[in-house]
Amino acid sequence: MSAREGNAKFAQAWLSALDFGADSDRYPIQAADAVAVVSRRGYSGAVVGVLRVPELTPEIIALLGLASVIAGFIDAIAGGGGLVSLPALLSVGLNPVAAIATNKVQGSVGTASALWNFWRKGRVDFKLIRWPLALVAIGAGLGAFAVTLVDSRWLMILLPVLLIGIALYFLLGPKASDEDAHARLTPLAYAFVAGGIGFYDGFFGPGTGSFFALSLVMLLGMGLTRATAHTKALNLMSNVVGIVVLAVGGHIVWTLAGIMAVGQFVGGRMGSHAAMRFGPRLIRPLLVIISLAITARLLSDPGNPLRVVVAGWFS
Repeated sequence: MSAREGNAKFAQAWLSALDFGADSDRYPIQAADAVAVVSRRGYSGAVVGVLRVPELTPEIIALLGLASVIAGFIDAIAGGGGLVSLPALLSVGLNPVAAIATNKVQGSVGTASALWNFWRKGRVDFKLIRWPLALVAIGAGLGAFAVTLVDSRWLMILLPVLLIGIALYFLLGPKASDEDAHARLTPLAYAFVAGGIGFYDGFFGPGTGSFFALSLVMLLGMGLTRATAHTKALNLMSNVVGIVVLAVGGHIVWTLAGIMAVGQFVGGRMGSHAAMRFGPRLIRPLLVIISLAITARLLSDPGNPLRVVVAGWFS
Protein backbone atom coordinates (compact mmCIF):
# COMPACT_ATOMS: atom_id res chain seq x y z
CA MET A 1 0.00 0.00 0.00
CA SER A 2 1.36 3.41 -0.94
CA ALA A 3 1.84 6.20 1.60
CA ARG A 4 -0.94 8.22 -0.04
CA GLU A 5 -3.38 5.28 0.07
CA GLY A 6 -2.44 4.60 3.68
CA ASN A 7 -3.01 8.25 4.56
CA ALA A 8 -6.39 8.10 2.85
CA LYS A 9 -7.52 5.26 5.11
CA PHE A 10 -6.02 7.07 8.09
CA ALA A 11 -7.97 10.20 7.17
CA GLN A 12 -11.21 8.25 7.03
CA ALA A 13 -10.54 6.93 10.52
CA TRP A 14 -9.80 10.43 11.85
CA LEU A 15 -12.92 11.87 10.21
CA SER A 16 -14.99 9.07 11.67
CA ALA A 17 -13.56 9.82 15.11
CA LEU A 18 -14.72 13.42 14.72
CA ASP A 19 -18.25 12.30 13.83
CA PHE A 20 -17.74 13.00 10.11
CA GLY A 21 -19.04 9.58 9.17
CA ALA A 22 -22.57 10.87 8.50
CA ASP A 23 -21.31 12.71 5.44
CA SER A 24 -18.99 9.98 4.12
CA ASP A 25 -21.48 8.71 1.55
CA ARG A 26 -22.66 12.15 0.58
CA TYR A 27 -19.13 13.53 0.24
CA PRO A 28 -16.79 10.63 -0.66
CA ILE A 29 -13.10 11.31 -0.04
CA GLN A 30 -10.47 10.20 -2.52
CA ALA A 31 -6.86 9.54 -1.56
CA ALA A 32 -5.41 12.92 -2.49
CA ASP A 33 -8.06 14.89 -0.64
CA ALA A 34 -7.97 12.56 2.35
CA VAL A 35 -4.32 13.47 2.80
CA ALA A 36 -5.33 17.11 2.93
CA VAL A 37 -7.99 16.35 5.54
CA VAL A 38 -5.78 14.35 7.84
CA SER A 39 -3.07 17.00 7.85
CA ARG A 40 -5.57 19.86 8.19
CA ARG A 41 -3.82 21.44 5.23
CA GLY A 42 -4.83 22.11 1.63
CA TYR A 43 -4.23 20.14 -1.54
CA SER A 44 -3.98 21.66 -4.99
CA GLY A 45 -6.09 18.97 -6.65
CA ALA A 46 -9.83 18.98 -7.21
CA VAL A 47 -12.18 19.22 -4.26
CA VAL A 48 -14.21 16.06 -3.81
CA GLY A 49 -17.91 16.70 -3.84
CA VAL A 50 -19.53 20.09 -4.31
CA LEU A 51 -18.11 23.00 -2.35
CA ARG A 52 -21.43 24.64 -1.75
CA VAL A 53 -22.41 27.32 0.74
CA PRO A 54 -25.54 26.43 2.73
CA GLU A 55 -28.41 28.87 2.90
CA LEU A 56 -27.64 31.29 5.72
CA THR A 57 -30.83 31.06 7.75
CA PRO A 58 -31.00 32.75 11.16
CA GLU A 59 -30.77 29.29 12.76
CA ILE A 60 -27.54 28.43 10.94
CA ILE A 61 -26.00 31.81 11.72
CA ALA A 62 -26.94 31.41 15.40
CA LEU A 63 -25.53 27.86 15.52
CA LEU A 64 -22.22 28.78 13.93
CA GLY A 65 -21.94 31.97 15.98
CA LEU A 66 -22.48 30.17 19.29
CA ALA A 67 -20.15 27.31 18.34
CA SER A 68 -17.39 29.72 17.35
CA VAL A 69 -17.63 31.69 20.60
CA ILE A 70 -17.35 28.50 22.66
CA ALA A 71 -14.54 27.17 20.47
CA GLY A 72 -12.65 30.46 20.67
CA PHE A 73 -12.95 30.51 24.46
CA ILE A 74 -11.62 26.94 24.78
CA ASP A 75 -8.86 27.50 22.21
CA ALA A 76 -7.58 30.62 23.97
CA ILE A 77 -7.04 28.66 27.18
CA ALA A 78 -6.10 25.11 26.24
CA GLY A 79 -6.61 24.55 22.51
CA GLY A 80 -8.99 21.93 21.14
CA GLY A 81 -11.76 24.30 20.07
CA GLY A 82 -12.10 22.32 16.85
CA LEU A 83 -13.94 19.65 18.85
CA VAL A 84 -16.80 22.18 18.91
CA SER A 85 -16.46 24.14 15.67
CA LEU A 86 -15.79 21.28 13.23
CA PRO A 87 -19.01 19.34 13.99
CA ALA A 88 -20.92 22.62 13.72
CA LEU A 89 -19.56 23.26 10.22
CA LEU A 90 -20.31 19.70 9.14
CA SER A 91 -23.84 19.93 10.51
CA VAL A 92 -24.73 22.71 8.04
CA GLY A 93 -23.73 20.60 5.03
CA LEU A 94 -20.06 21.25 4.26
CA ASN A 95 -17.95 18.39 3.00
CA PRO A 96 -15.12 17.38 5.38
CA VAL A 97 -12.31 19.02 3.39
CA ALA A 98 -14.14 22.36 3.21
CA ALA A 99 -15.15 22.11 6.89
CA ILE A 100 -11.57 21.61 8.07
CA ALA A 101 -10.26 24.34 5.75
CA THR A 102 -12.91 26.83 6.87
CA ASN A 103 -12.36 25.87 10.50
CA LYS A 104 -8.64 26.65 10.16
CA VAL A 105 -9.40 30.22 9.02
CA GLN A 106 -12.00 31.07 11.65
CA GLY A 107 -9.96 29.40 14.38
CA SER A 108 -6.94 31.50 13.46
CA VAL A 109 -8.96 34.65 14.08
CA GLY A 110 -9.71 33.46 17.61
CA THR A 111 -6.05 32.63 18.15
CA ALA A 112 -5.01 36.06 16.87
CA SER A 113 -7.59 37.73 19.12
CA ALA A 114 -6.30 35.89 22.17
CA LEU A 115 -2.68 36.60 21.19
CA TRP A 116 -3.40 40.33 20.82
CA ASN A 117 -4.99 40.42 24.26
CA PHE A 118 -2.09 38.54 25.85
CA TRP A 119 0.41 40.87 24.11
CA ARG A 120 -1.40 44.03 25.26
CA LYS A 121 -1.13 42.76 28.83
CA GLY A 122 2.60 42.21 28.44
CA ARG A 123 2.42 38.41 28.49
CA VAL A 124 4.14 37.80 25.11
CA ASP A 125 7.81 38.44 24.32
CA PHE A 126 8.17 38.18 20.54
CA LYS A 127 11.91 38.81 20.72
CA LEU A 128 12.31 35.76 22.96
CA ILE A 129 10.51 33.46 20.51
CA ARG A 130 11.65 34.95 17.21
CA TRP A 131 13.69 31.84 16.33
CA PRO A 132 10.99 29.40 17.46
CA LEU A 133 8.46 31.30 15.31
CA ALA A 134 10.72 31.02 12.26
CA LEU A 135 11.30 27.30 12.68
CA VAL A 136 7.60 26.64 13.38
CA ALA A 137 6.78 28.19 9.99
CA ILE A 138 9.41 26.07 8.25
CA GLY A 139 8.36 22.93 10.12
CA ALA A 140 4.66 23.41 9.33
CA GLY A 141 5.43 23.80 5.64
CA LEU A 142 7.63 20.69 5.59
CA GLY A 143 5.00 18.73 7.51
CA ALA A 144 2.27 19.65 5.03
CA PHE A 145 4.54 18.43 2.22
CA ALA A 146 5.66 15.26 4.04
CA VAL A 147 2.12 14.02 4.61
CA THR A 148 1.83 13.38 0.87
CA LEU A 149 4.90 11.11 0.97
CA VAL A 150 4.81 9.27 4.29
CA ASP A 151 2.24 6.83 5.65
CA SER A 152 0.90 8.57 8.75
CA ARG A 153 -1.25 5.75 10.17
CA TRP A 154 1.33 5.15 12.91
CA LEU A 155 0.22 8.44 14.45
CA MET A 156 -3.09 6.82 15.35
CA ILE A 157 -1.11 4.63 17.76
CA LEU A 158 1.39 7.20 19.03
CA LEU A 159 -0.85 10.28 19.42
CA PRO A 160 -3.30 8.92 22.04
CA VAL A 161 -0.34 7.74 24.14
CA LEU A 162 1.31 11.17 23.96
CA LEU A 163 -1.90 13.01 24.81
CA ILE A 164 -2.59 10.77 27.79
CA GLY A 165 0.98 11.43 28.91
CA ILE A 166 0.40 15.20 28.73
CA ALA A 167 -2.85 14.85 30.71
CA LEU A 168 -1.09 12.79 33.39
CA TYR A 169 1.77 15.32 33.60
CA PHE A 170 -0.55 18.25 34.27
CA LEU A 171 -2.76 16.13 36.53
CA LEU A 172 -0.13 14.32 38.62
CA GLY A 173 3.18 16.03 37.90
CA PRO A 174 4.75 19.04 39.60
CA LYS A 175 2.13 21.68 40.24
CA ALA A 176 2.24 24.17 37.37
CA SER A 177 2.25 27.77 38.55
CA ASP A 178 2.60 31.24 37.09
CA GLU A 179 6.14 31.53 38.44
CA ASP A 180 8.87 31.19 35.82
CA ALA A 181 11.44 28.49 36.50
CA HIS A 182 14.98 27.85 35.27
CA ALA A 183 15.03 27.31 31.50
CA ARG A 184 16.56 24.01 30.41
CA LEU A 185 17.15 25.26 26.85
CA THR A 186 18.09 28.56 25.26
CA PRO A 187 15.47 30.09 22.92
CA LEU A 188 17.61 29.11 19.93
CA ALA A 189 17.86 25.48 21.06
CA TYR A 190 14.14 25.41 21.86
CA ALA A 191 13.46 26.65 18.32
CA PHE A 192 14.30 23.17 17.01
CA VAL A 193 11.78 21.62 19.40
CA ALA A 194 9.16 24.16 18.30
CA GLY A 195 10.01 23.43 14.68
CA GLY A 196 9.37 19.75 15.34
CA ILE A 197 5.96 20.56 16.82
CA GLY A 198 5.27 22.81 13.84
CA PHE A 199 6.16 19.88 11.55
CA TYR A 200 3.66 17.74 13.46
CA ASP A 201 0.99 20.45 13.09
CA GLY A 202 1.56 20.49 9.33
CA PHE A 203 1.64 16.69 9.19
CA PHE A 204 -1.44 16.04 11.34
CA GLY A 205 -2.34 18.64 13.99
CA PRO A 206 -4.59 17.54 16.87
CA GLY A 207 -3.13 18.36 20.28
CA THR A 208 -0.57 20.85 18.95
CA GLY A 209 -1.50 23.49 21.56
CA SER A 210 -0.94 20.99 24.38
CA PHE A 211 2.48 20.07 22.99
CA PHE A 212 3.51 23.72 22.74
CA ALA A 213 2.29 24.53 26.25
CA LEU A 214 4.03 21.54 27.83
CA SER A 215 7.32 22.21 26.03
CA LEU A 216 7.32 25.89 26.99
CA VAL A 217 6.76 25.01 30.65
CA MET A 218 9.32 22.19 30.78
CA LEU A 219 12.05 23.52 28.46
CA LEU A 220 11.84 27.33 28.62
CA GLY A 221 10.71 27.40 32.25
CA MET A 222 7.66 29.57 31.60
CA GLY A 223 4.81 29.90 34.07
CA LEU A 224 1.61 28.27 32.78
CA THR A 225 -0.23 31.48 31.85
CA ARG A 226 2.85 32.89 30.10
CA ALA A 227 3.31 29.57 28.28
CA THR A 228 -0.33 29.68 27.19
CA ALA A 229 0.18 33.18 25.80
CA HIS A 230 3.27 32.19 23.81
CA THR A 231 1.50 29.05 22.59
CA LYS A 232 -0.97 31.31 20.77
CA ALA A 233 1.88 32.98 18.86
CA LEU A 234 3.47 29.69 17.83
CA ASN A 235 0.13 28.15 16.93
CA LEU A 236 -0.87 31.15 14.85
CA MET A 237 2.34 30.93 12.86
CA SER A 238 1.73 27.29 11.93
CA ASN A 239 -1.91 28.12 11.14
CA VAL A 240 -0.90 30.86 8.71
CA VAL A 241 1.16 28.38 6.71
CA GLY A 242 -1.84 26.05 6.54
CA ILE A 243 -4.23 28.80 5.49
CA VAL A 244 -2.01 29.78 2.57
CA VAL A 245 -2.02 26.22 1.26
CA LEU A 246 -5.74 25.80 1.88
CA ALA A 247 -6.55 29.04 0.08
CA VAL A 248 -4.50 28.02 -2.95
CA GLY A 249 -6.35 24.69 -2.98
CA GLY A 250 -9.72 26.47 -3.05
CA HIS A 251 -11.09 24.63 -0.02
CA ILE A 252 -12.16 27.61 2.13
CA VAL A 253 -15.78 28.79 2.33
CA TRP A 254 -15.04 32.41 3.12
CA THR A 255 -18.63 33.39 3.94
CA LEU A 256 -18.87 30.90 6.79
CA ALA A 257 -15.31 31.63 7.88
CA GLY A 258 -16.24 35.31 8.16
CA ILE A 259 -19.37 34.62 10.21
CA MET A 260 -17.52 32.36 12.62
CA ALA A 261 -14.52 34.69 12.79
CA VAL A 262 -16.68 37.21 14.65
CA GLY A 263 -17.57 34.62 17.29
CA GLN A 264 -13.97 33.44 17.48
CA PHE A 265 -12.80 36.99 18.07
CA VAL A 266 -15.22 37.36 20.98
CA GLY A 267 -14.46 33.90 22.38
CA GLY A 268 -10.70 34.43 22.07
CA ARG A 269 -10.92 37.68 24.00
CA MET A 270 -13.06 36.11 26.72
CA GLY A 271 -10.82 33.05 26.99
CA SER A 272 -7.59 35.02 27.21
CA HIS A 273 -9.09 37.29 29.89
CA ALA A 274 -10.18 34.20 31.86
CA ALA A 275 -6.73 32.62 31.47
CA MET A 276 -5.01 35.73 32.84
CA ARG A 277 -7.53 36.15 35.64
CA PHE A 278 -7.65 32.56 36.92
CA GLY A 279 -4.23 31.34 35.69
CA PRO A 280 -3.25 27.71 36.37
CA ARG A 281 -6.46 27.06 38.31
CA LEU A 282 -8.33 27.21 34.99
CA ILE A 283 -5.62 26.36 32.43
CA ARG A 284 -4.35 23.18 34.06
CA PRO A 285 -7.69 21.29 34.29
CA LEU A 286 -8.70 22.42 30.80
CA LEU A 287 -5.43 21.11 29.34
CA VAL A 288 -6.15 17.77 30.98
CA ILE A 289 -9.76 17.71 29.74
CA ILE A 290 -8.89 18.71 26.16
CA SER A 291 -6.04 16.18 25.91
CA LEU A 292 -8.32 13.40 27.10
CA ALA A 293 -11.21 14.57 24.88
CA ILE A 294 -9.05 14.42 21.75
CA THR A 295 -7.81 10.98 22.82
CA ALA A 296 -11.39 9.79 23.29
CA ARG A 297 -12.32 11.07 19.83
CA LEU A 298 -9.44 9.20 18.23
CA LEU A 299 -10.15 5.96 20.08
CA SER A 300 -13.91 6.13 19.45
CA ASP A 301 -13.31 4.83 15.93
CA PRO A 302 -13.50 0.99 15.91
CA GLY A 303 -10.81 0.94 13.20
CA ASN A 304 -8.26 2.90 15.23
CA PRO A 305 -5.03 0.83 15.14
CA LEU A 306 -4.32 1.29 18.85
CA ARG A 307 -7.85 0.23 19.75
CA VAL A 308 -7.54 -2.82 17.52
CA VAL A 309 -4.20 -3.80 19.09
CA VAL A 310 -5.51 -3.43 22.66
CA ALA A 311 -8.71 -5.32 21.82
CA GLY A 312 -6.57 -8.13 20.42
CA TRP A 313 -4.78 -8.49 23.75
CA PHE A 314 -8.05 -9.23 25.55
CA SER A 315 -9.74 -11.31 22.88
